Amino acid sequence: MQTLKVDLGERSYPIYIGEGLLDQPELLAPHIAGRQIAIVSNETVAPLYLERLSKALGAYSVLPVILPDGEAHKNWETLQLIFDGLLTARHDRRTTVVALGGGVIGDMAGFAAACYQRGVDFIQVPTTLLSQVDSSVGGKTGINHPLGKNMVGAFYQPNAVLIDTTTLNTLPERELSAGLAEVIKYGLICDKPFLGWLEDNIKALRALEPAALTEAIQRSCAAKAAVVGADERESGVRATLNLGHTFGHAIETHMGYGVWLHGEAVAAGTVMALEMSMRLGWIDQSERDRAIRLLQDAGLPVVPPQEMTPAHFMEHMAVDKKVIDGRLRLVLLRQMGEAVVTDDYPKEILQATLSADYRAIVAQL
Repeated sequence: MQTLKVDLGERSYPIYIGEGLLDQPELLAPHIAGRQIAIVSNETVAPLYLERLSKALGAYSVLPVILPDGEAHKNWETLQLIFDGLLTARHDRRTTVVALGGGVIGDMAGFAAACYQRGVDFIQVPTTLLSQVDSSVGGKTGINHPLGKNMVGAFYQPNAVLIDTTTLNTLPERELSAGLAEVIKYGLICDKPFLGWLEDNIKALRALEPAALTEAIQRSCAAKAAVVGADERESGVRATLNLGHTFGHAIETHMGYGVWLHGEAVAAGTVMALEMSMRLGWIDQSERDRAIRLLQDAGLPVVPPQEMTPAHFMEHMAVDKKVIDGRLRLVLLRQMGEAVVTDDYPKEILQATLSADYRAIVAQL
């Protein structure tokens, strides 16, 4: 087992990474204050892991709250089901909410914990690659709004993150690839040597080889923890973690939440960010193409939806958390391994990026 730390002073917390950790309640016990636990999961994950985690936490009074599965349910109506469960079971301020599932479950359970009785303890037990390497670390919680993804939420840090890598053995291939989009992101924004490692190990990762998975998760979480420790509330460097996300969130919102998985939309959005970085002269064509090939090798879509026009993108990107004083800030690559957040770009470069023929770009690789 490996243990990382998210350093936030008095609110610091550990990230435990290893095999079989669901069966080690002693890891969670120091982070549970009361006797009540609410395990929030969904209809897909609960049949696989709820009984196992509940048994491990048998010394506590465990309440299961089972939600419908999918991004389409990341909304107020589903959030209320968590509050309904907590209130019906008379959970008090010493309860601990445990998120058992992927990014949607983690975001909603965390937001519920932030709100319930004005804040109760919260533990992340992520079961998808995307949630293990990204969304479970850093305290971003929330729900979607019909006009924009993740527009309603709170920064609310967990007490601990428990990553049992064996849960990935039941993850569908498409979901695994979606998680790899976020892993690749770290190489692009802050760890160029990691890109080379990923190129050498992408087949091993897709084959669920334990050593490769553990290495990728550890390096990703270490990168995320360092950024969050430096900028918890995304006033500066943390925004670089959103490479590809502004374009990607527009895709998710336009196509309908859940039609494209988050990681799939981020992959296509990353290609657009690479294209714009190249058009600004910050990276060259060979570097753009290298990154696109890696995303392809991970099994990810690299062409935005054909039905989305530049006007569609601009409409959705106008409702983005990185818009400040009416100016759209984008995460781009100053060079491979170094991201910047900027609103200082010619509008015609953005328009050319939105209008580019991505099918032709990919066809020439």
